[in-house]
Amino acid sequence: MEKSVLLFFLICFISVMGLQLGDCAVTYDRKSLIINGHRRILISGSIHYPRSTPEMWEDLVQKAKDGGLDVVQTYVFWNGHEPSPGNYYFEGRYDLVRFIKTVQKAGLFVHLRIGPYICAEWNFGGFPVWLKYVPGISFRTDNEPFKMAMQGFTEKIVQMMKNEKLFESQGGPIILSQIENEYGGESKAFGAAGHSYLNWAANMAVGMNTGVPWVMCKEDDAPDPMINTCNGFYCDAFTPNKPYKPSMWTEAWSGWFTEFGGTIKQRPVEDLAFAVARFIQKGGSFVNYYMYHGGTNFGRTAGGPFITTSYDYDAPIDEYGLIRQPKYGHLKELHKTIKQCETALLSADPIVTSLGNYQQAHVFSAKSGECAAFLSNYDSRSVARVMFNNMHYNLAPWSISILPDCRNVAFNTGKVGVQTSHMQMMPSNANIFSWETYDEAISSEDDEGRLTSVGLLDQLNVTRDSSDYLWYTTSVDISSSESFLNGGEWPTLTVESRGHALHVFINGLLSGSAHGTRVNRRFTFSGKVKLQAGANRIALLSIAVGLPNNGAHFESWNTGVLGPVELHGLNQGKRDLTWQKWSYQVGLKGESMNLISSEGVSSVEWMQASFVAQMHQPLTWYKAYFNAPDGNEPLALDMRSMGKGQVWINGQSIGRYWMAYADGECNQCSYSGTYRPPKCQTGCGEPTQRWYHVPRSWLKPTQNLLVVFEEFGGDASGITLVKRSVSTVCADITEWHPTLKNWQIESYGRTERVPRPKVHLHCAPGQLITNIKFASFGTPYGTCGSFQQGPCHSPSSYATLEKRCIGQQRCMVTISASTFGGDPCPYVLKRVAVEAVCSPAVSTTVLPNSRN
Repeated sequence: MEKSVLLFFLICFISVMGLQLGDCAVTYDRKSLIINGHRRILISGSIHYPRSTPEMWEDLVQKAKDGGLDVVQTYVFWNGHEPSPGNYYFEGRYDLVRFIKTVQKAGLFVHLRIGPYICAEWNFGGFPVWLKYVPGISFRTDNEPFKMAMQGFTEKIVQMMKNEKLFESQGGPIILSQIENEYGGESKAFGAAGHSYLNWAANMAVGMNTGVPWVMCKEDDAPDPMINTCNGFYCDAFTPNKPYKPSMWTEAWSGWFTEFGGTIKQRPVEDLAFAVARFIQKGGSFVNYYMYHGGTNFGRTAGGPFITTSYDYDAPIDEYGLIRQPKYGHLKELHKTIKQCETALLSADPIVTSLGNYQQAHVFSAKSGECAAFLSNYDSRSVARVMFNNMHYNLAPWSISILPDCRNVAFNTGKVGVQTSHMQMMPSNANIFSWETYDEAISSEDDEGRLTSVGLLDQLNVTRDSSDYLWYTTSVDISSSESFLNGGEWPTLTVESRGHALHVFINGLLSGSAHGTRVNRRFTFSGKVKLQAGANRIALLSIAVGLPNNGAHFESWNTGVLGPVELHGLNQGKRDLTWQKWSYQVGLKGESMNLISSEGVSSVEWMQASFVAQMHQPLTWYKAYFNAPDGNEPLALDMRSMGKGQVWINGQSIGRYWMAYADGECNQCSYSGTYRPPKCQTGCGEPTQRWYHVPRSWLKPTQNLLVVFEEFGGDASGITLVKRSVSTVCADITEWHPTLKNWQIESYGRTERVPRPKVHLHCAPGQLITNIKFASFGTPYGTCGSFQQGPCHSPSSYATLEKRCIGQQRCMVTISASTFGGDPCPYVLKRVAVEAVCSPAVSTTVLPNSRN
């Protein structure tokens, strides 16, 4: 056993104190984590329990296991668990123990990222807002009030895990814990105080005696025995800060988050697989996909600000819990191949040899005889033909071929051999009926129970995040001698805000709106306002779209209307309203009356909706009822006809909606070359988020209450409930090289059979293949959804696929000339491209295809 292993066993023994040495079943050395005495290559995926429902957890975890994962990683969400000091909540979507036991039941491990700072595009970075108001506090630095609160919550979580015997040292599934989160940048900002805090956090965590290792991600200075780890799109250049620590990648970004007004960022699976294979070939032994299932920011949990309700993240399992192909399947094949190499990978360091200017071979050889090779082509444009072990290999651009036996290619990151699935939102049979409206009251200085102050107050200091909304109200006296009252130009009101959005009302009428962006949170409203002689009431509705979630001292960042607020164009020029008396009302009247609940809606008088009159009416509540649709497909609300606001079903908050249109550059996306979020964008010119996930477990069979609060004005009659399902599936598979005879190759003087490639198609459960929309054996081109015939095409392509696949939930077709009735172009490398339509199993009618 290496000295580093013995060292860590000693550290483990000291840290657990009361445990027997044999109970410390998770250790590490420079190669990997060691679980029960065995080194392990571990594939992990992030699934955040509050971003789905308990009814979804078992299916999500099983899909993760089926996808080749060993570990499920999750943050712990402090603000969800301790909404007020000392009052804890561990129920529903926040039932952490139930989630971990669900993972354990599936036979997977858990990486528990306690933090308790998490970032995660989550409101306030996971901190409860009350923490900001602890006297003398300063977040994430050597500050006693903060350290006391952080230690108290961390101990709460650790003790809960111990009580349930969930650490691996107790026979449970938790093999890793994390303290702090991405502290490297903050450490530099805080200087010596940050360094002191970092060491305190490490000692505090180790002192809790969990019996499993702790990690600190993106923290080069992580002190022993903490393992410092990498987060990013690529981590092959990462090196642990000590030679006896393993190389671990805690966040391999599978895509990127989405902000209102932005495009959808997607990461091609070929590049993601390339990044993972590149990390493994450099000695990496732990990879976690962030996210494997992104889920939904229900309620007001999205941080940022401006982060969408959807947290899909282009993950292998989509927001609704459906498998995203080809990302899921291609990575599954990668995981399978890496596991075939595990013994060789963990037994020795690689021998690296050059195969060309941009090509390398990494060869791992175990004393027991196992051999694995990774052949890399870093050229982002050209196929490379290389010689390795006296054999020729063709390497796709920007790809790695993995040879588990150092001879046969089992997987190439750039060649996708699994199907592509297209999802579609389909109409459901749920009719939303009985629409009624209730007008939200415009704030008035005369309202009872209002706070008044000279000058403008920070929004968060007033609301304590109990609502997104805060009214700022004041009055202005206008002299009858003002020239604008006698045909002159209306004066201009300017409002400086750090809001994040603002609606301006003059004497009860909407005068205009403005908002910032995630990059530029400060913004200015400037608009002409119709004032009258005498008293005029100015009411500013300031709206938060999630609190900040990262940055040094983000707890001190300001929010809301902070001024100046000025009137321009009066006879005397400018009038500054900033320091006059303002009154404040937290939240909406509808919120205080609990209009989202069945009890609350019955407490007020609703009006039968007149959609023509209401289409542009701001600050309107809508309610309606609907019955749950048939089937078991995931559901969503189509909110495209609306503007901005929030929506609830049966009292549960679906989240914030906003039909902000995406601004960006949506060009063709090539997988090859270094990936960054601006590279592969979709959705330009469309609403950033049109559909909003409705968990089926939130519905009753009948009389489901739908409540919408609309800020701008929209057409509620256009809201529909839709089903998400697989609409088409595609495969695009290349045959083996045409010079092969009888599908044999010569290797080491022996003749070996090579399996023929196959087309695999399968629809979702409850669906059958009802139509072959495109099929070509030959030289087709294009991608799924836009395939076209090339100059070489077998005329029997459609008939072959229809015969094998129509009426089946899944089918398989071997790629060979005999399968397709002959070779349409001998000595030309051919492909099979096929697009098939999936429909509910009740209908197996063969539909007309588009072969002409």
